[in-house]
Amino acid sequence: MISLKSVTPITNEKLDELGFTWHTDSDGTSYVSDEIVNVTHDEAEAYYKASNELYDMYVEAAEHVIENDLFFELGIPFNIVDSIKKSWENDVHWHIYGRFDLAGGIDGKPIKLIEFNADTPTSLYESAVLQWATLKMNNIDEKAQFNDIYEGIAENFKRLVTLDESTDSFEENYDGWKILFSSVEGNDEEEVTVKLLQQIATDAGFNTHFEYLQNVHFDEGGIFDADENKYEYWFKLYPWEDIGHDEPELAILLNTIMMNQEAIILNPAYTLLFQSKGIMKILSDLFPNSPYLLKTSFEPIDGAYVEKTVFGREGANVKIFDNSGSVIEENGGEYDNYKKVYQEYTELVTDSKGNSYQAGVFFAYEGCGLSFRRGSKILNNMSKFVGHQLV
Repeated sequence: MISLKSVTPITNEKLDELGFTWHTDSDGTSYVSDEIVNVTHDEAEAYYKASNELYDMYVEAAEHVIENDLFFELGIPFNIVDSIKKSWENDVHWHIYGRFDLAGGIDGKPIKLIEFNADTPTSLYESAVLQWATLKMNNIDEKAQFNDIYEGIAENFKRLVTLDESTDSFEENYDGWKILFSSVEGNDEEEVTVKLLQQIATDAGFNTHFEYLQNVHFDEGGIFDADENKYEYWFKLYPWEDIGHDEPELAILLNTIMMNQEAIILNPAYTLLFQSKGIMKILSDLFPNSPYLLKTSFEPIDGAYVEKTVFGREGANVKIFDNSGSVIEENGGEYDNYKKVYQEYTELVTDSKGNSYQAGVFFAYEGCGLSFRRGSKILNNMSKFVGHQLV
């Protein structure tokens, strides 16, 4: 059972001042909970350990996919494959951050991987900033949480230059390389998330700039902002699978830019392998005895299971089947044309009211922060953000 502590939430007016404008859901309820989860130090350490071990397994699984040309099985658009291979070959294509979604981990429940949001993870601002601010406002030691997300991502930006565990040599090796950050105009959540990442990179020591995606200029010579300034790095909060399916000309051009070594794109194209839920079938095959993995297949499996699409967000197009094969809960959505995967069902931990909780562990070279989402058995875009404290 989840243990909760009531807190005074940050007011909507203050959230608006901070740029956090998506604080109220479409039904008029607050997106950010006025409760936080009590997490023991041992539980936080277990989440940290799980994320690190899972990432190592993802790297091995991705290598297996590339070596055995299993891109089709994972639903990878054909026009992204060369970019994936190119980005995988060289460490300069550094994975900045992702978020593991995990069941269990509380009250003795085993930690199980639900999926890895490796390319365009959400809830960064909430996890890195708001839960810290909430503790501070409630006179709770703001250090009493597993939350080094800001610092972890800053160090990982430095690894774009140092390419190793230590970042001590960043200043002596940094040669003024610039990072252009982009999101689609009109989406406050994505824009604020990208500008937070921009601030983290700036604090890390990089020269940075923001440009809406539609104003970025691409040609074989590189990536440019609206004033035709060229950038060595481009961070886009725009999914690689959407580039492949909806922007085929851009997919080809970005591959050319990478092949010509004119720019490095973040998160790298190989994170699409991690993002595809199809890779969980590969993980299941490669690591059948891992305590963190649920059996996953491209065909329905025995017992209770969950049907998902290889790409999709916010619980869309997810169905839960019981032992008899009957659907007990489902969400519609726009991703039904994607290939399906079937994952062994596991119960999420719940509170006294029966609400389900899913842990999100951010990863930037290592596990660096924890937060939770609360909702029903399938967490959708009406689920709530819940912070935590260490007890």
